[in-house]
Amino acid sequence: MESKERITALRSLMKENHIDYYFITTSDYHNSEYVDDYFKAREYMSGFTGSNGDLLIGADFAGLWTDGRYFIQAERELEGSGILLFRMGEEGVCGITEYLTEHIEQGQTLAFDGRCVSIQMGKRLEKAVEKKEAHILYEVDYIERLWKNRPSRRASQAFLLPHELCGKNQKEKLELVRTKMEKLDCSSLVLNKLDDIMWLFNLRGGDVECNPVALAYSIITQKDCFLFLQKAALTDKVKEELAASSVVLKDYDRFNEELEQIPWEGRVLLDKENSNYSIYKLVEKKAEVVLGTNPTQKLKAIKNEVELEQMKRVYLLDSLVVCRFMRWLKENVGKIPMTELSAARYMDQLRRDTEGFLDLSFPTICAYRENAAMMHYQATTKQDKEIQAEGMLLIDSGGQYMGGTTDVTRTYCLGEVTAEMKDHYTAVVVGMLRLLNGKFLYGCTGRNLDILARGPLWDMGIDYKCGTGHGIGYILNVHEGPQNIRWRFSEGMEEVILEEGMVLSNEPGVYKAGSHGIRIENIMAVKKGIKNEDGQFMEFEGLTYAPIDLQLINPDIMEKRDILNLNRYHRQVYERIAPLMTEEEKNWLQEVTKEI
Repeated sequence: MESKERITALRSLMKENHIDYYFITTSDYHNSEYVDDYFKAREYMSGFTGSNGDLLIGADFAGLWTDGRYFIQAERELEGSGILLFRMGEEGVCGITEYLTEHIEQGQTLAFDGRCVSIQMGKRLEKAVEKKEAHILYEVDYIERLWKNRPSRRASQAFLLPHELCGKNQKEKLELVRTKMEKLDCSSLVLNKLDDIMWLFNLRGGDVECNPVALAYSIITQKDCFLFLQKAALTDKVKEELAASSVVLKDYDRFNEELEQIPWEGRVLLDKENSNYSIYKLVEKKAEVVLGTNPTQKLKAIKNEVELEQMKRVYLLDSLVVCRFMRWLKENVGKIPMTELSAARYMDQLRRDTEGFLDLSFPTICAYRENAAMMHYQATTKQDKEIQAEGMLLIDSGGQYMGGTTDVTRTYCLGEVTAEMKDHYTAVVVGMLRLLNGKFLYGCTGRNLDILARGPLWDMGIDYKCGTGHGIGYILNVHEGPQNIRWRFSEGMEEVILEEGMVLSNEPGVYKAGSHGIRIENIMAVKKGIKNEDGQFMEFEGLTYAPIDLQLINPDIMEKRDILNLNRYHRQVYERIAPLMTEEEKNWLQEVTKEI
């Protein structure tokens, strides 16, 4: 009922101010995937808690658009709200801009908070309404007026990474960025993507849950560099080191005001996907804008030798955590009280007890039986399923450490399962290992490789409604672009060549509503293979070394090469993790990684 009442209050404001449609995104001012509670306006208005979704409110219409990871969850959370669910990517389902093009009437007005809308989305909205000579108001924030007891905006102290963890200092990174700007014939760059800014200045913070970032903006010219931070973020050490790198510190809350006053010279580069629409509208009044991609994004995605070595070290420690969880789960299920939340807490505590732990990299997903069919299911105190000695449990988890960001998913057999579940699990494992062992020529993108993981499932006539892999940050966001592995690319998405040093997830799955969900996720780094007359071959180096649950494997549907892949992977798991274990743990690991 809360959603209905809030939408009714919003419609009253819209009517008073002659606004016909109001658009609300999931984003903060920085187009972040995960946002602080202060920015969860779409969740507040709709009741939908997923990390991706856009809400459009009209006088007699309310619709929410989200992707395949959240169809089941959104259906459940929107029930009774009067909000229609639009399943993005499904046949016959229109997008928000298509809906507006068809339904907005001559001379009507669309409003939104331009700070929370990307340039790319803002321009698509412009195009959608211009055909009807409708109007856009982009400086309208009705949520601030409606949201009673809104959480305060988080403001934590920032900290600098030790030099031995970075590989490059701020001056070296700024030089790389300026070189890229020069090649694009741009005199200035405005950054508002938080992980890009943190990478550039070797800074980290705590302003977004699970993402070690500080709220920030930056303006870089060929001569000057300005960094806008909240006052609470600044310590004497941060001030001193940034000043030594000729970085001028300014107040975060004065960013838009400062932006209006800058006497721009030459062209200004803005990231069309990650800069917000308000920045674009302010800058275009006074300068020529080049819409492209932040040069920091690709520089950040290609890990240097120091970063890669640290990540390899951290992933061994994190894989040990997953092994210990698996052992605890298998030995205790059905013997002690256990729920989705209590199992997640056990996993989280194992990480907290690990050397160098900073935080989780996202809230742990622990989903039992049919709940696992919801890709990003989150158990709550109101919805916390008891785990019993039957069926399967999916747990997707990760940590932030001084030395890397981790992400891993495993699905475990807890007792009796169906033959179909075993076949689905086996196909997922086969696909994951085929991609992990893939060889490809330099120049390939994730689109070329997606079929390696998805093929065994397509052979069965089933699919998973998401990508196969995303980039992984370095002590930063667990989801990082621009690299990815997927076969479907929507408007505005970028295909990126897989470069040596990029780190990606590999996570095929099966999600059968009302029955079960399966996902196996390993992380891998791109590296060079052989080079010959046919070109430079590339391959992957695995970072994750956690066992596959052999209780769910059906070798009868596996090809010989796939059995060899699984046995070789399990030998590697034992070789790398056993030295970190007690004798008792080694005996257990030897059993669960035995050859089939």
